[in-house]
Amino acid sequence: MTTYPVLPIIMPTKLKGFTNGELPDTLLRPVKGGGQLEAHAATAWSAMQLAAYFDGIDLSKHVGAYRPLTAQKALFAQRYSTTQTGRVPQVTRTMGGKTWYLKKGMAPAGTPGTSNHGFGIAIDVASASGDRLKWLLGDGFLTCNALKYGFSWQVSDSKDKNFEAWHLQYFAGDTLPQAVVEAIEGFPDLDLR
Repeated sequence: MTTYPVLPIIMPTKLKGFTNGELPDTLLRPVKGGGQLEAHAATAWSAMQLAAYFDGIDLSKHVGAYRPLTAQKALFAQRYSTTQTGRVPQVTRTMGGKTWYLKKGMAPAGTPGTSNHGFGIAIDVASASGDRLKWLLGDGFLTCNALKYGFSWQVSDSKDKNFEAWHLQYFAGDTLPQAVVEAIEGFPDLDLR
């Protein structure tokens, strides 16, 4: 069984005092493939995309980056219902004093205001499977490309009902990982910052 590395998140200091899903544009940077991430996370993501490119892996697409609170609420309403849906395994969330049930065929989403997407430090890799997922994982903890660039998974066990292979979160706070620093120095014309 594959174990997905999970590390504790160190929040970038500029996020202090801001509410999940209500970040000003000054804290966010656009990323290739659309959307925005918190500045440190955006730099790390760009550096990881570059490394993947040189290894023949396409990380240019993603299906979710920063999500304002309104987008989190819309996504939650699309995916959850207050009535049981018969989904197995059942994934539930609590909001407004009610239990919400994940609908069949839907991927889990955080309760609005709790998602790491709301702080611009989470990104969902498009088609996180096959060679793309193998590249992200590397051959183990010490060679895990996601970790080298400051990203980890939120859930380590692929059998956990909340597991998402595509959901990566930036954990390195204000200190850019060495691989990111090397990418910035090695490719100054790309303006990875």
